[in-house]
Amino acid sequence: MVLALTVCGIVVALVVLGLFVFGLRRRLIQRSGGTFDCSLRWDVPEKPDTSGKGWSYGVARYNGDRIEWYRVFSYAYRPRRVLERAAIEVAGRRLPEGEEELALLSDAVVLTCLHRGTRLELAMSEDALTGFLAWLEAAPPGQRVNVA
Repeated sequence: MVLALTVCGIVVALVVLGLFVFGLRRRLIQRSGGTFDCSLRWDVPEKPDTSGKGWSYGVARYNGDRIEWYRVFSYAYRPRRVLERAAIEVAGRRLPEGEEELALLSDAVVLTCLHRGTRLELAMSEDALTGFLAWLEAAPPGQRVNVA
């Protein structure tokens, strides 16, 4: 009986520690500011896929001329994807359709982009989208930015 209680206590402590580390990691990512909730789907086909598959929930952070994207459910402190402002081309925007609505946040807008030849989709709130497009258009002189 004592062994079972000890094992249960250890399991509960490990779960609480894991949740604490998730929260601490997100706090460290957000402490420098310039972050927003952003789901990402990488290397998507030309025809929109509304099945909801492939989306990863994350947090994006502006860092100079780059956007660093972090998965929410990860312990890694390094970004999973880095998007350079000069390499992003916006191909269009749309509202989530079909099962996608269940996979994304309720107020999300899907932005289709090309980054160095890779087709990707970003899903973010309307406010975050406005900030993202303003950041893209605010590129230093001489940089080519394609916003549809």
